[in-house]
Amino acid sequence: MRIIVYGSLRRKQGNSHWMTNAQWLGDHRIVGFDLYNLGHYPGVVEGEGSVYCEVYRIDASTLGELDALRTKNGEYKRQLIQTPYGSAWLYVYQRSVAGRTHIASGDWLRRDGETEA
Repeated sequence: MRIIVYGSLRRKQGNSHWMTNAQWLGDHRIVGFDLYNLGHYPGVVEGEGSVYCEVYRIDASTLGELDALRTKNGEYKRQLIQTPYGSAWLYVYQRSVAGRTHIASGDWLRRDGETEA
């Protein structure tokens, strides 16, 4: 199975250690989503923009660990989307982004161009 990551799970980011057993497949920009700064990590919601991501092949054990990390308290839910590498799971933020900072570049690593939502 595949997963698409856009923030702290990306290479050289704070939670990238969760991806140790994953196989990097490539980069991809998803369209129809917006990226928001939630503090120490981002959230993706359906929108009008695009978001820079990395696609990985993972095993069921890794997916279970990521679910425990991302879906606790209903903060995120998994959504299956299409990528050039096949369908992949994306964690979509489930809470309001009102008052959160929109990352206009769509790239968590280039969040200097943020604007208030």
